[in-house]
Amino acid sequence: MTYAIVHRPSVSLDALSLDAFAAAGGVHPQLVTRLVALGLLEPVAGLRGEPAFPGSQLARLARIRRLRAALPLNYAAVGVVLDLLARIDELEGELRRRSWT
Repeated sequence: MTYAIVHRPSVSLDALSLDAFAAAGGVHPQLVTRLVALGLLEPVAGLRGEPAFPGSQLARLARIRRLRAALPLNYAAVGVVLDLLARIDELEGELRRRSWT
């Protein structure tokens, strides 16, 4: 099974409402709410105080979906994998910076 990295929403990617973000990511809004509760997605305050999601969170949602589909992990374990991948990126960046000096 394959997933698009992101679906192109018909609205601006500055800050999407919960429903627009879920539609753009190809998931149900309840799943987005669950991922927020687990700390896997980070909403910002919308214009009226409701949760809104930066466009950058679509890539994170796509990564969560790919990890969940490819590996037999629950969402809590996906959070650990995401943290480890972020740490690897950080260390690789530091290594690259050190090799240039």
